[in-house]
Amino acid sequence: MKFAALTLSALVATVSARRAHPYRFKRNETPAPTDVQVLNFALTLEHLENAFYSGGLEKFSEEDFIGAGFQPWVRGRFLQIAAHEADHVKFLSTALGKDATQPCTYNFPYDDIKGFVDLSATFEQVGSSAYTGAAKFIQNKDYLTAAATILSTETRQAAWVESSVRRGSAWGTAYETPLDFNSVFTLASQFITTCPSSNPALPATANPALTATGDSAPGSKLTLAYDDSTSSDNLYAAFLNGQNAVVVPLSNSKTEVRIPEGLMGYTYLIITKDKTGLDPQQAVAGPAIINVSLNASDDFAQVPL
Repeated sequence: MKFAALTLSALVATVSARRAHPYRFKRNETPAPTDVQVLNFALTLEHLENAFYSGGLEKFSEEDFIGAGFQPWVRGRFLQIAAHEADHVKFLSTALGKDATQPCTYNFPYDDIKGFVDLSATFEQVGSSAYTGAAKFIQNKDYLTAAATILSTETRQAAWVESSVRRGSAWGTAYETPLDFNSVFTLASQFITTCPSSNPALPATANPALTATGDSAPGSKLTLAYDDSTSSDNLYAAFLNGQNAVVVPLSNSKTEVRIPEGLMGYTYLIITKDKTGLDPQQAVAGPAIINVSLNASDDFAQVPL
């Protein structure tokens, strides 16, 4: 059987290499985020996606997509996704009014259409996980319903990019993987250069970056790189997949781990001091993204694009 390479983690690693430390937002220290803070966090992600799609589609024409081996209609679908993200920005900005966070400046490390497509897959998956993880904090039921309508669109977009465009699996397990604010922020902030000083504080802090290199087949060995790899603390590799956290104790080297059996689809790898893998305050580094893609025969499949 063949397995998907860790291309998405490599993209994030490229950003980390270009900029040693991700942009640090103002941190709101309240224990539980308010609805306004949750919506502004969502708007921060929507601003990022909006800038990504508008810039990429301005750079690459339909002929460029065809020349890269994609069908003519692929760019048209990306245009529709771009319109969705722009509408999400407008919707959330209107709901927040004067409290709405403003767009930042961004650095997207793609040089060709393949890189654009791979990064799109990352953003759509992380967006789906972000909305899923944030839902429990939204108190206003109207806001919760509105967030659910955006979440369902993000997941459809993620499925289309991964299956129709990248020829991978449209889904992994029976459940979406929720991500906490800090984990989402860790991934998103690596693409952000600067933000307006007037932007409100967000309920998140970026963790140190984590890179994982190697084959994404279950049982394969990953090589890990992160700042705290020389720590004397007991550390664990937590693989977040669907509703499960599969936790593996790290060996004395703390820089290698084998991928557990049973993972399917997009999985988030976090290095943590928490043996349950579920406490975001115990995270040491990450997440990194692993894609264990399945084909239609339930075999692990190589993603060719």
